[in-house]
Amino acid sequence: MTRRVLPYRVPTEDVVAAQSWRLVVEDGEVPLPEAMPDWDYQMDLLLRRTVRVDLERARRQSGLPDDAPLVLSAVWTATGSNLSGPAQQVRMPAQATGTAEFDFRLRGADLGGVVLLDTALLLAERRVDARPSTPRRAGSVLWSDRQTLRLQGDAPQFPMAVIDFARTSFPDDAAWHLQISGGLDSATMGSLLLLVNERNSTTASAFRKASKPGPVDRVVLSAVYADAARTMVEHALNQDDFTEDTDFSEGSLGATLLNLVEQLFPGQSITDIRLRRQQSPALFASDLQAAVKIFKV
Repeated sequence: MTRRVLPYRVPTEDVVAAQSWRLVVEDGEVPLPEAMPDWDYQMDLLLRRTVRVDLERARRQSGLPDDAPLVLSAVWTATGSNLSGPAQQVRMPAQATGTAEFDFRLRGADLGGVVLLDTALLLAERRVDARPSTPRRAGSVLWSDRQTLRLQGDAPQFPMAVIDFARTSFPDDAAWHLQISGGLDSATMGSLLLLVNERNSTTASAFRKASKPGPVDRVVLSAVYADAARTMVEHALNQDDFTEDTDFSEGSLGATLLNLVEQLFPGQSITDIRLRRQQSPALFASDLQAAVKIFKV
C-alpha cells in the first residue's frame, strides 16, 4: 500500500507489528478472507487483531516527547450501506512498548458491499507547544493500514443490506433502493447493492424469511425483484456504450446487465428495446412486468 505523505514527521513502518485480522467462526478463528460469498445481512462479523507498538521509537522518530499520549484506533466503513463508525480504541501506555487487542462485533444489518477495516496509531491530544515539523493536532496519524472484506448477499444474487433509511439520504418511508455505481466495466459485486429499509417491517421481514417465505413474503420479494430488474434494465439502456457488440469482461457490470436483458427480452436487439422504451415507456413497463413474471408465486 502506498504510504501517504504527511506534513509532519512520522515513524518508520517497523515500529508497529500488526497481525492480520482474524474472523471468529463457530470452530474458532480463521484469517480474514478476501470475500465471503455466503454472507447475508443477518450475519454479524466478529473480528480480532493484535497490534504491538514500539512506543519509544514511535515517539522519538516523530519528534514527540516521551509522555505524548497515543491511541490505536480501529474504524470500519461499509461501502454498500454507506455507513461507518469507530470499532474500538485502545489508549497506549507510557511504557516503551504497548499492545492492543482488538475484539469487536459488526452488525450484519449495518454492512454490505466492501467492508474497509482501518487501523491507525494516533496522537490522542493536541500539543500546543509542538514544533511545525512534528505532529500537534489530536488525531494526527503516525501509522495506519487497511484490510478489506467483500461481502455478498444471497437473496437477490447480489449484495444487500438492511439499514435504517433515516440514517441515509434515502426517503425515510421508501421500502427499498437498488444502488448502482461505477461504469459498465466495474465489477458487478462492487457496483450493485440492494438496500432494504428496516423501518418497513413487511419488506425487512420478507428478506429475513427469504429461505422459507410465506405467502405475503413471496409477493413482497416478487415486487422487489421486479423493481430491481426494471432499475437494472433502465440503467443499462441509458448507457450509450451498452450494446450487444461491446466486449464486456466476465464479472463486469456490463456483462451482468447484458445477460439480464438477453434473458428478459430473448431474440430482441438492444437497439429495438431502447427504441421501444423511448417511444412507448408505459408499454415498455408492462413488457418488463411480463418478462419478470411479477407475482407469479
